[in-house]
Amino acid sequence: MRTAVTAVQDSVEERVLTFEGFAYTCRIVHQDVPQTAPLLLLGGSSQNRYSWQGHERWLAPLCTMITVDLPGYGSSDFLPAHYDIDFLADAVQHMLTEIDMPEVNLFGGCFGEVVGLRFAQRHPESVRRIVFAGAAGRLPDLYTDAVPRLSDALGRNDIAGAADGLVRLFMSNPEAGRVRRHAAVARLLQRQFTTQTPDEIRKAVEHNTRLVTHGCYAPLPVPRVPTLVFTGEYDTLCTPQMGRELAATIPGARFTTVTEADHLVTVERREESADLIARFCTDRPIDGLPYCNAVESPCAEPVAVPA
Repeated sequence: MRTAVTAVQDSVEERVLTFEGFAYTCRIVHQDVPQTAPLLLLGGSSQNRYSWQGHERWLAPLCTMITVDLPGYGSSDFLPAHYDIDFLADAVQHMLTEIDMPEVNLFGGCFGEVVGLRFAQRHPESVRRIVFAGAAGRLPDLYTDAVPRLSDALGRNDIAGAADGLVRLFMSNPEAGRVRRHAAVARLLQRQFTTQTPDEIRKAVEHNTRLVTHGCYAPLPVPRVPTLVFTGEYDTLCTPQMGRELAATIPGARFTTVTEADHLVTVERREESADLIARFCTDRPIDGLPYCNAVESPCAEPVAVPA
């Protein structure tokens, strides 16, 4: 099945595609006069193709933006857990081929980093720059310890209990340090998790099963392109040290933390995270920004900026 255009409004287009029998939907915000390559945003497991609309104010003027509900997520078809991260990475490549965007700036946040990294490893020719947020090179112990409890709660239809556990997992303890909008974001997450549909709950359980069954990371080369890894300075799920360790494995990668933020840095500090992504993707300086701590180079091997 080829691309089906389901909605077009001004510069925004949605397409339904099918990969290996599974239907999924991508959203494209077109920019006719781009300053950089299209930006592909792969978000966390609880985000969907609309979760980045709040960032469009700062990013859409610079380039075309692409978001997607991959198979097994959002409104797309349910994907059994025996389909692994390779499958999702290849679905990303399938989408780019179908929408005729051969090269992108890649952003991956949280679970989106897992898929994005595998996509970059398997399809390096499609990646111009990489930005990862809330990222790690291994499944955090906090996550693997929490999965049995969360899956059990969801299986018993204890949605409130699962929501409480998820909020605690994703957000830092308030005593760790000052986090912008901490209480508001916690309420937002709680409401989002407690209002999940049966389809969303089924997909969430399958998502957890997929990760603990197949694992997230493969010892494959990462393309030699400019790369930035960042997270909130109080991230307790994918800690700054875990992000620093990931950056150290990627040639030329830079690393920083955003102040007054935790794992949900792109929600808590939306404008600042959008500015950081935009600066990196347009080759503007990222050193000395008022909302970031020092920028580090954990892997000293240089990588040339793309022409």
